[in-house]
Amino acid sequence: MSTKHTKAADLFIENKEQQVWHNKTLHFVRDKRDKMAMQLPEWEVLRETAHKIKMHTITHLDHYLDLFSTRAEANGIQVHWAKDAEEHNQIVYEILQSHKVRKLVKSKSMLAEECHLNPYLIDKGINVVESDLGERILQLLNEPPSHIVMPAIHLKRQEVGKLFEEKLHTEKDNSDPTYLTRAARAHLREEFLTADAAMTGANFGVAETGDIVVCTNEGNADMGTALPPLHIVTMGMEKVIPNLQSLSVFIRLLARSATGQPVTAYTSHYRKPREGCEMHLVIVDNGRSEALSNEDHIQTLKCIRCGACMNTCPVYRRSGGYSYTYFIPGPIGINLGMLHAPKEYYDNLSACSLCYSCNNVCPVKIDLADQIYKWRQNLDSFGKADPMKKVMSEGMKFMFERPALFRTGLKMAPIVNHMPRPLIYNGLNDWGKGRELPQFASESFAALWKKGKVSAANQKRSNHEQ
Repeated sequence: MSTKHTKAADLFIENKEQQVWHNKTLHFVRDKRDKMAMQLPEWEVLRETAHKIKMHTITHLDHYLDLFSTRAEANGIQVHWAKDAEEHNQIVYEILQSHKVRKLVKSKSMLAEECHLNPYLIDKGINVVESDLGERILQLLNEPPSHIVMPAIHLKRQEVGKLFEEKLHTEKDNSDPTYLTRAARAHLREEFLTADAAMTGANFGVAETGDIVVCTNEGNADMGTALPPLHIVTMGMEKVIPNLQSLSVFIRLLARSATGQPVTAYTSHYRKPREGCEMHLVIVDNGRSEALSNEDHIQTLKCIRCGACMNTCPVYRRSGGYSYTYFIPGPIGINLGMLHAPKEYYDNLSACSLCYSCNNVCPVKIDLADQIYKWRQNLDSFGKADPMKKVMSEGMKFMFERPALFRTGLKMAPIVNHMPRPLIYNGLNDWGKGRELPQFASESFAALWKKGKVSAANQKRSNHEQ
């Protein structure tokens, strides 16, 4: 049974050139991450420390959120609490409306994507301008991000050049990166200068000081917040961490895991409003409280949104971000989607080979692959298990519980080697799409073992090696 993900992945795979390019581009970022990690002898210690800090924080979230909000308010920040996406959007709109804001310049925020904030505000007559270059490109294309750190990674510069010709009236057929960057700067500078308010996300919220920390490589968050009199921060409640010492651990891990840099170009701390200005902080739940009570999947709340799991995932690299039905793709997106609405996003569970590479690169050691496996075991309880796979599983169970039948099946298996291809590779054989079945051995391992052939072969190999 084909799912929404597999159908979308099939469309992506049809363009072989794009698939190969996307795979190599993301693996290049994974390689950069590995080189950065190997330069730090304490890398695994940092990962383990980050894991422990996050587990401690999310299991004591009430304490740290109370401390964080108290310190933020003492610093002059106005704190708001939103139970879900709808309330988050209403709060943001009310703040903007009270200041008669007509243009909002916005730094990249996956939480805003989660809450569908942009279309909500645009419908209310507010001009929302994404200031991250990748996000701005996608906004001009009217497309969502395909990656949480590099949102337009699926686009080539030639495609961006054509877009800028149409939207920014740049030179025809000029896709030089320097030229396009300068054009984007000139375009965005005007938006910065004429904005009535700025919005940023939050990479971390430091409980002991009330600091909101934002990491960017373009400085767009700093530029956006430096000019207008109003700054709104939107933050998922799991982003809070205990103190600045904890922050130092995450800062060493974040950029190295995300893009293979020692640190982002800009790591900005917002502690209080600029003089004569206002700063608002919206802390959002939107299902996070429910995740806290889920023992099997609580670790999802440790995520620091680095995207390392996507860069290493063989399925994401070869099927693209748009093949996933949840707005965040890759291993973390599979798990977040299932926590959000399992009956809606169950199809993404097929986008995993259980290679465990995501577990191995995650800077906070989230058990991503283990969680995906657990979700798969529960598909039947959601009424979403593949009927064909259920039949196959029952058939295999029947055979494995009957040793004589199993051995007979092994003896008969080599017949498949001589069957006509149309009988093997057809619409009923999903495995045979793009794959060749292995040749069945004339004798099984068990049969060879009983005849003593396996031990004899091992002894012969051992003598040869000596």
